[in-house]
Amino acid sequence: MKIAHISDTHITSGEAYKGYAYDLIANEINTLDYDIVIHTGDVTNEGLREEYERASYELKKIKKPLIVVPGNHDARNVGYELFEKYIGPLNGVYEKGDLVIIWVDSTIPDLSDGRIGGYKFKWLKEKLEEYSHKKFKIVAAHHHLIPLPDTGRERNVLFNAGDVLDLLLKHDVTLYICGHKHVPNVYKVESLVVANAGCTSCRKTRKGDVNSYNIIKIKNDGKISVSIKRVTGEVIQRDFKTRKQRIFVPKKKRLLRIVQMSESNVSDRVYFRERVLENAIKAINEKYRPDLVIHCGDIVDVGTERYYAKAYEFWEKIKPKKIIVPGHNDITYLGYDLFNEYFGEPDIVELGDFVFIPIISAQYETPIGVVGRIGQRILRKHLREHEEKFRVVIMHHNIIPIPKSREIGFLEDGGNVLKILTDEKANLVLTGHGGNTLGIKVEETPIINAGSISWELHRNPFGNSFNLIDVYEDMIAAFEIQATWGSRKLLGIWKIKTKVPWA
Repeated sequence: MKIAHISDTHITSGEAYKGYAYDLIANEINTLDYDIVIHTGDVTNEGLREEYERASYELKKIKKPLIVVPGNHDARNVGYELFEKYIGPLNGVYEKGDLVIIWVDSTIPDLSDGRIGGYKFKWLKEKLEEYSHKKFKIVAAHHHLIPLPDTGRERNVLFNAGDVLDLLLKHDVTLYICGHKHVPNVYKVESLVVANAGCTSCRKTRKGDVNSYNIIKIKNDGKISVSIKRVTGEVIQRDFKTRKQRIFVPKKKRLLRIVQMSESNVSDRVYFRERVLENAIKAINEKYRPDLVIHCGDIVDVGTERYYAKAYEFWEKIKPKKIIVPGHNDITYLGYDLFNEYFGEPDIVELGDFVFIPIISAQYETPIGVVGRIGQRILRKHLREHEEKFRVVIMHHNIIPIPKSREIGFLEDGGNVLKILTDEKANLVLTGHGGNTLGIKVEETPIINAGSISWELHRNPFGNSFNLIDVYEDMIAAFEIQATWGSRKLLGIWKIKTKVPWA
């Protein structure tokens, strides 16, 4: 199967639409051996009738089987009803041999944000179960699932991106394709390939880029290639071998044990579970005996002297070496100064062949985080300077959307931060925001988010918990430990490649 993936044509009579770019790409598609074309939304610019009339004419120029998904611009001005009249169904299924393509409407009328919620989420789940026997499963929607680089402030991701990503991974989906942000990008997330198309014919490109489309090739042996082809003729190709996730058994010795926690939110409020935190600290000291304990922020509920004094008492009860970064709760009120007074300013820690790089993402009086352009340069610099070590990046805000959490782009430059981490092949990233756990590998970098260790207002069906992470020479194994009863759940086991000449 060979697929042409186009997106964000923004067809209109105004300046937003570049008709010559659309004709160039449409003619190329017609002359090459594509089996099907998928348009992932923003067919029109404002969802107006005259735009749909023109779009219906323009789309007929493509002489291949065509699937069209609605985008947020198509849903403006009640355009979603015109979409069905002039273009086709908002949701649907296409079958061919061992392949199924499921497309779903992720738009919210008159908003740029997206969601696959309620009945649509249930419908998508039912379709994935119905076609579970298919070797190749493709899901197409307009909105992006994970943060993208070079898009400015991270926003308009699916509100329930964490739940959708979890659903796709659980059902062994091969490929998720989308558009929306006008930036072509390809990531491998565990076994799932996530391909964003740039804009095919819209004038609004990012960072001086040109119009483009994606070429997707799927072979019977499970190999997938995604190529970004720009109108200048430049082609960037990536090849993937799809395989189901496997459980690995460590063949070499364990080098380090980490306990990761977050959101203790120490206070005198009823939501702070003091006994749970005491039990967890006891288990950490006596049962798990890690080499290092890492707290990924929100050690207090609000930044007051009284809460910091109480949190420090708990912190001192933890016997192993400790590292902490501030969360957004920690720097409310006087917390910015109190954090440094009680816990010191976060700094790089070297431990044998390991280096721990703390990155500050919390801002005053807001749950929205940012690393910033200077912070991004510092992050890249530290990763390169310590290339010969096992590099662990520690920060508060989650980079990958968390299940059961409303995703609003909590790290506003998350796309650029994720790109730096994957480009520089960070060996492990630890975050702690959102009240739920997550263990996931993006490209070659495992990213682990900690849930809340002792705060009642969390989103984790497993309850209050902390993570136990064992690093071996050839792999990382991460488990979630229930803070009250000590039951254990696997978060992930990942093979790793490093440049570390282990001592």
